[in-house]
Amino acid sequence: MEILRTVFFVLPSRVGSYLAWLPPLAARVAVGWTFMLTGWGKLHDLDSVIGFFRELGIPYPELQAPFVASVELVCGTLLLIGLFTRIAALPLIGTMVVAIATAQWKDVSSFGDLYGLVEFLYIILFAWIATAGPGPVAVDTLVERALAGESSSSPAVSSARSFA
Repeated sequence: MEILRTVFFVLPSRVGSYLAWLPPLAARVAVGWTFMLTGWGKLHDLDSVIGFFRELGIPYPELQAPFVASVELVCGTLLLIGLFTRIAALPLIGTMVVAIATAQWKDVSSFGDLYGLVEFLYIILFAWIATAGPGPVAVDTLVERALAGESSSSPAVSSARSFA
């Protein structure tokens, strides 16, 4: 029985503790890169975005389109590098809620439909990033360490190592 416990629980837990830095980094890079690029694209084609927002019935599309594009560009970039991560995830949750409400809601008739939307997946990822933080491989970690006056190890790195 001890071999089963070791193979199925202890060993995976140990491996997981050494790789604990990877999921937050991968999530931040994936969504940060995606939203940085979509924000950049929207800013460089505002007329199309304004027209699309107008079709969706979003009020004041001339103001909303550059605002949303800027939020996606700035917050996506912040997530990508891991700076002000928890704060940057929040406006992106808002943009995804609005995207679902304005562009997708007519196609949602059940929780299954809602869960199948990529925008909903983004909301889940942003909520996770906002609550769990950027992980140890982030500018936030360096800034926090510098502000705390630490030189050896940050709390995020220490907590990732404590699983071993």
